[in-house]
Amino acid sequence: MTSLSPPPFSFPTHYSFPPFFTPQPTLQTRQAQLRRWSMLIQAYCRHNRIYSLSLASALDTPLFHNTAIHKRVSLQHAKDIIDYMASPDGLARAEWRGPDKAAAWIWWRTPDEWAELISTWVDETGQKNVVLTLYELVEGEATVSQDFHGLEKNILQRSLASLVKKGRAQVFGSDGQEGVKFF
Repeated sequence: MTSLSPPPFSFPTHYSFPPFFTPQPTLQTRQAQLRRWSMLIQAYCRHNRIYSLSLASALDTPLFHNTAIHKRVSLQHAKDIIDYMASPDGLARAEWRGPDKAAAWIWWRTPDEWAELISTWVDETGQKNVVLTLYELVEGEATVSQDFHGLEKNILQRSLASLVKKGRAQVFGSDGQEGVKFF
């Protein structure tokens, strides 16, 4: 029997450097630290196919807690990192899911990037002008080998909205019965 879980994530060398886990006092060093955290979070989430982080839960995962060096990111530091990722300086690679800043979308691919992947698949497989259910698109056998297979519904809907806005798709139907037609 084969395992469907991904191989263990390989953390970068700076993950083993204790000061990486505490906010740095000088602006230049802090900016570099935030950039490294952003890249690490995106890579970790991509590897594990994580689309959203609950900060309270994530603080106990290897992402924010290095047990080998007994270092952990504080909740405030984690919020600061996500704030940076959500900013233009952080290339809008995160988005808070509510005003309490308890959870955030992590955009290792933005909705527009997901939209382009889906659109490319539609073009390559001759699915233009064909109605597909959202379920078929992200859970169907035809998409098993695609990166967007298993994509969370909220992200799929935002990605499709991007294509609708560009006149490249139409979404119709009601909750649980949505379909999409690509042009």
